[in-house]
Amino acid sequence: MSTRSTYGRHENTELPQEVVVAIQRILELDPENQNDPLDVLSNEFNPLDMLNQLFPDEASLNQLETVQARLSQNERDLQGEIDKLKEELIRDQDPNRMQMIQEMISDLLGQMSRIREKATESEAVVRDITKDIQALDLAKKNLILSMTTLKRLQMLVNALTQLEDQAKEKRYGDVSQTLAAVKQISASFKPYTSVHRINQVWRRVQQIQGEIRTQLEAEFDVFYLQDPAKPSKPAQIIDACAVADVLGHDVRRHLIDRYVTLELKEYRRIFRATDEAGHLDNISRRYAWFRRVLGTHELELGRLFPSEWKVGWALFTKFVAITRDDIVALLSKAGSSLTIKALLEALRQTTEFESSMAKKWLTPLNEILEASSPSSSATIQSMSSAFEPHLGVFVDAQDKALADMLATHRAPGSKAKPRTSLDTTPRDSVSTDADAATPQTVLSSSTELFYFYGQSLEQCAKLSTGQTLFDLCMVHKKWLRRYAEDILAPQSKRPTPQTRRSMDSRFDIADLQQAALFINTADYCQTTALELEENIKEKIQDDFKERVTLQAERDLFMIVISVSITTLLRELEAACEGAFTTMSRMSWEKLNQVTGQSSYVDDLARAVESFCDIIKPLIEQKKYLRNFFDKACSLVLTKFTNAAVRSRPLREIGGEQLLIDLGVVKSFLIRLPGEAVVTQGYTRSLTKSTTRLEALLKVIVTPVDPPEGFILNYTLLIGDASFSNFQKILDLKGTPKTGQNSLLDSFLTITSTKTDLDSTSFLSALDMDPPLTLSATFGSPGSSRVTLPLSTTPGIGSDSIFGSLGSPPLSGPPTGSSTDGSTSGGLEPGQKREVFDIRRFVTFGLRRSETLPTS
Repeated sequence: MSTRSTYGRHENTELPQEVVVAIQRILELDPENQNDPLDVLSNEFNPLDMLNQLFPDEASLNQLETVQARLSQNERDLQGEIDKLKEELIRDQDPNRMQMIQEMISDLLGQMSRIREKATESEAVVRDITKDIQALDLAKKNLILSMTTLKRLQMLVNALTQLEDQAKEKRYGDVSQTLAAVKQISASFKPYTSVHRINQVWRRVQQIQGEIRTQLEAEFDVFYLQDPAKPSKPAQIIDACAVADVLGHDVRRHLIDRYVTLELKEYRRIFRATDEAGHLDNISRRYAWFRRVLGTHELELGRLFPSEWKVGWALFTKFVAITRDDIVALLSKAGSSLTIKALLEALRQTTEFESSMAKKWLTPLNEILEASSPSSSATIQSMSSAFEPHLGVFVDAQDKALADMLATHRAPGSKAKPRTSLDTTPRDSVSTDADAATPQTVLSSSTELFYFYGQSLEQCAKLSTGQTLFDLCMVHKKWLRRYAEDILAPQSKRPTPQTRRSMDSRFDIADLQQAALFINTADYCQTTALELEENIKEKIQDDFKERVTLQAERDLFMIVISVSITTLLRELEAACEGAFTTMSRMSWEKLNQVTGQSSYVDDLARAVESFCDIIKPLIEQKKYLRNFFDKACSLVLTKFTNAAVRSRPLREIGGEQLLIDLGVVKSFLIRLPGEAVVTQGYTRSLTKSTTRLEALLKVIVTPVDPPEGFILNYTLLIGDASFSNFQKILDLKGTPKTGQNSLLDSFLTITSTKTDLDSTSFLSALDMDPPLTLSATFGSPGSSRVTLPLSTTPGIGSDSIFGSLGSPPLSGPPTGSSTDGSTSGGLEPGQKREVFDIRRFVTFGLRRSETLPTS
């Protein structure tokens, strides 16, 4: 008990960390190399652990006295050390000792003050000693500078004298070297111009440079206008060019401009805008004249100029500036009388000339003009840029050419004769001759259109890559829209004549070929339009790249594809109408037994398969075939459902027969696309729709007696507690009105205890009064953007069989692919089975439920 209390007291005793560190420093203890646990100063020391270490077992208790003696000795040693430390602490805290230490510190501070005073005195003595030396050093420095300056002044005066003599004797080779030395030496005297003598020399230097410049200008004038009888010496002109470089860039620029002006003086006289030679149709003579002048320059005078002067560039730049002003004046004067032929010919010759000059010097035209333009003015623009404001004539000509080219392809009016390629052939039966001529893949007008686009684009890019090319792009956009709206759209929206008898399963092959032709043509147009857009962006200037887009026009072609697929679906519906009419007239209640598949199923399979066999080779892109087959599958199953609803009452035997028929329909629908076209999404969507319809028929097949079993089967297969949906089942089953009330009461009683049932299911959208045709559900694409999803798009009504028969929305899965498998795949765990979901109309069952009294 005493041990526990002692341990408790030790446990509650905690030394501050700073105290522990101080003790370790005084006792010179290393906490990381402590072999004896008793030497460790820590708040986590545990006596029990120490005892267990000293006495690990009962046998070790025999050494108790030995351990106790060792601990006692340790205690005595520690006490001795403590006493020794106490004595040292008392000795160190002796007041006399502290007073002695303070006196020593005071003496030390006094010694430091005396040392500082002596250092100050020593510095003053040294300064007095070195004062004369510093004055002598400064005098020496000034003397050296004065001697150097006087020597340079002497050199400058001598160089000026030499320069005057050399200039008088026109020894320009020596002048260039001496003048460079004079300018370099005189630059060092600029800070001393306040000195009278130096100022006189400085003004003399400037005067001599002016005289040499005047002399050079006169020398070059003689050289430019040299008399054949007194030719200039080439070496003298070459040396004079070196002198001009020493004088500065402005002198060199003045001499070049003087030479260029004299060389082009005759050009201004010959090619005045008022003379015949200066007219626009004679622009080639301008370029021929300059080529001759440039050739003469390079063979004669131009060889004497230094290559870095680039006199040929300056001559060309001045020619460009003069000619461009003349072209601007000529084009403005021509006005509306300017013909496209004359404009393009002049522009072609101009661009060829400019390209030849850039190729000659292996330098871009803009760099040549920028390097040779006067520094005080803006960069001279190219001659071809003068045509830019007038190239609207070219764009207008392309617009008119497109109008004339497509005039014969436009949709025929009431009196115009339709184009042969868009005519419809007389209706033919399915069993047509296999050796019939293969129809064309795309309309020839589309290939003609894009060929013309390519030619005009290449031609325009050679003329201009700025505003004119952008204007041409706008013309391309205009006629792409016109082609989609005036040529393809009117024909694809042409209503199908309703002259077919209800039992006639034949269809118009010409309509199928035309619809497929429009699909292929529209796909070709929207694909090539994308390539056209990229080609324009590669050629046009950067300022216009972001504004170039043909997306709206490509959307129009996608709308044409959507409308054409809708046309095919209308034809398919008409081809299947006879089989579904027979199905809707069946008297299922009179059947006594199931005898295999019904006869209308064979007719339906033949009609659908023959229709699709014609369509498959006509449509080039598989993604549009997949789109068509997805919608065709939904169409057939919707028509099958509507026919079954119209043929009620079904009875149990009728439901079994429909289950067999549905299995046959499902089998031929699975095979319908073929291995090359079928997708997993198509199979999943078909399986999902038929599974729901099978669930509906299985409920109908179930006997109503006993009622509990019938209702339980309904809740398992349908999975809802909807009163109106259950009444739809009774109506389809043909249950007498007298028996429905008791079944409905039992349904309410049983479902009221099943809280896990939903309030609605796919039956909630089942229309008990379905339309005879689905033409109204196909819709019109309008002007919205289209991406042609191949199966239902998630959202409102996404489970509807009719969901993919209308106009495709803006967003959705890529064309030719299926939607996410989560919407059409197999059943997830815990997910209720569904058959199908038809477009939501006000159903017969819902109207019945509203009239029932509440219980």
